[in-house]
Amino acid sequence: MRDVFIAAELRTPIAHRGGALAHILPEELGARVIRALLRHLGLGGAELSGVLAGNAVGTGGNLARLMALRAGLPEEVPSCTVDMQCASAAAAISLAAAKIASGQGECFLAGGMESASLQPLRVYDARDPRRTLVPDGVYRTAQFSPGELAEDAMLRGAERVMQQEAVTRAELDAAVLRSHRLAAAAWREGLLDDVVLPLPECARDTGIRSQLTQRLLDRLPPHFGPGTLLNAGNACAIHDGAAFLLLASDAFLRRQRWKPLARLVAAASRGGNPQESPRGAMRTADFLLAQQGLRYDDLAAIEFNEAFAVIDVLFARAHGNCLDRYNRLGGALAYGHPYGASGAVLALHLLQSLRQSGGGLGLLSIAGAGGMGEAILLERC
Repeated sequence: MRDVFIAAELRTPIAHRGGALAHILPEELGARVIRALLRHLGLGGAELSGVLAGNAVGTGGNLARLMALRAGLPEEVPSCTVDMQCASAAAAISLAAAKIASGQGECFLAGGMESASLQPLRVYDARDPRRTLVPDGVYRTAQFSPGELAEDAMLRGAERVMQQEAVTRAELDAAVLRSHRLAAAAWREGLLDDVVLPLPECARDTGIRSQLTQRLLDRLPPHFGPGTLLNAGNACAIHDGAAFLLLASDAFLRRQRWKPLARLVAAASRGGNPQESPRGAMRTADFLLAQQGLRYDDLAAIEFNEAFAVIDVLFARAHGNCLDRYNRLGGALAYGHPYGASGAVLALHLLQSLRQSGGGLGLLSIAGAGGMGEAILLERC
């Protein structure tokens, strides 16, 4: 099997749903990143073996193909859209790496794009038995579990895990404040300047609250009423954005005379209870580390997607001695969660964290709707 390397990385700013990027199609968001990446690398596009792009809430079809054509890639370059919901971009990266490792190509663009702002409304067919379960048969969110059909299924899953684990409001608030503080510091210190493509509509991430305080968090009411914990602070906001990596074989890098950023060591996917999706991040990370004979102590940097603060709490309880290496640049509680792009955002932030620390091994993991998870192990070059 061939070694797989990351040669380049870039993302858009991450903007609130209905905000600065709300009018831009997801395929155009991705196309802008791809054009900028190829321009930076001096590639025309014909060198690519393919494009794999995650997307979770778009119009369907093959948005990766639309994106590639909008970016000006040659028609001969194949494209595939990956839907693993929140884990889509991470899955796209893993699939591209597998193609290179098995000799099916030498150079792939992999990542994801999402416009939560333009998420379409859909209508169940008149013959579909689910039509009677939602008003007028109209729905926005897909069904993730055979036993549950609800627009707020992910929120209910997070609340369920919080109650099962007896998580406290204080633990959740601490995770939220930490995420925003670290994300604000990352921008202030210029740690993201090299990986974020400023757009005319938006130059920086819009979700970070540098002035967030405990007093402000105390004002947030519980989403499900008295006695519950989920609120607008400890559940990430929904955002728009795109992020991509260029993955390549060693032979391709040598021909281009490029120095790689990192080697993709291994990847893994795991499933679990679809009604407890926040557990997917640590479950999949644990599985991948066990496969590789590693422990969290062996890692220089760790990135979990903070779809909900309970994910941070579970990690802190199990691996509190590793918190100094966990989401060092902040996480999705601050940046936001552009679903199908988030796995690639994690990869970019993981690489930046490894550069900052001078460390070697880094791990990213992301939970996905339906009880899924995807984890990737990287080694800085």
